[in-house]
Amino acid sequence: MYKVTARNESHVTQFTVLCFSDLPHLQVPLFIIFLIIYLNIIFGNTAVLFAIVSDSHLHTPMYIFLSNLSVLDISYTSTILPNLLYMLSTQRKIISLASCITQMYFFLFFACTEMILLAVMAYDRFVAICHPLHYTLLMSRRTCLVVVISVWIVALLEPVSFTILVANLTFCSMNQIDHFFCDATPLLKLSCSNNTIHVEIATYVLGAVVGLSAFTLTLSSYVFIINTILNIKSAEGRQKAFFTCASHLISVIIFYGTSLSLHVRPTATYAPMQDKLFSLLYIILIPVLNPLIYTIKNKQFKKAFKRLSRFL
Repeated sequence: MYKVTARNESHVTQFTVLCFSDLPHLQVPLFIIFLIIYLNIIFGNTAVLFAIVSDSHLHTPMYIFLSNLSVLDISYTSTILPNLLYMLSTQRKIISLASCITQMYFFLFFACTEMILLAVMAYDRFVAICHPLHYTLLMSRRTCLVVVISVWIVALLEPVSFTILVANLTFCSMNQIDHFFCDATPLLKLSCSNNTIHVEIATYVLGAVVGLSAFTLTLSSYVFIINTILNIKSAEGRQKAFFTCASHLISVIIFYGTSLSLHVRPTATYAPMQDKLFSLLYIILIPVLNPLIYTIKNKQFKKAFKRLSRFL
């Protein structure tokens, strides 16, 4: 758990993830609840992904982006929930420093990917509603493929510098992470390095570069979308135009609502229980709701599921 250096200082090489240790009577109920939620996330997003891949009618930019969103939702919940289920079922809560840093990196990677992907999807809806005659030209399959690959590459590289900074921090004596996964904020709270403030500044820079850029693109896209919808003369036309972006708009509101409440605050104001609750909303709510939001009133998905049911 500790490594003794030449200066006779004990440096932490393992952490204990406290998880929900303050709720010992709820360990089994929490395990059952999180297992059901995780299975629901896997099933719902896999069904959406399978429907899109297997139905040629859904091979359009909007559904290609949505399939990537489903892959993303499965991926970043799988970064957190399986380990959480293991800790709740076995009460073994030790994690190595390397594993902790790795989990933090992948969580940041998938969070960045979702932020950028939602911005791209907002732009896709902007082109579809504001420039419908140029949609096939501006959002061709080739363009869509290039955009998707670019999103994943940018998100993959974005957290690297921050992760390296955190990996180079020194952790002394205190080795208990008061969270249910290795998030950046509780890790920074445990560091005894003098340059922790610089890493915290890097957190805000990372958020500004990715978050602010993605948010600006998303917000500006919807400003133009709403303006275009309001200028449509017929009520039926306005309703139809709004329906094409309503699902995505709901996802955006949920994502930024949970994300801002979780990340936009200094480390000094970190409150463990509050952070756990907001993290649960951030990690669970979107992947659970996305399959419902995008499919419940979507006629193309209903047709796709009907076609699939004939082969099952």
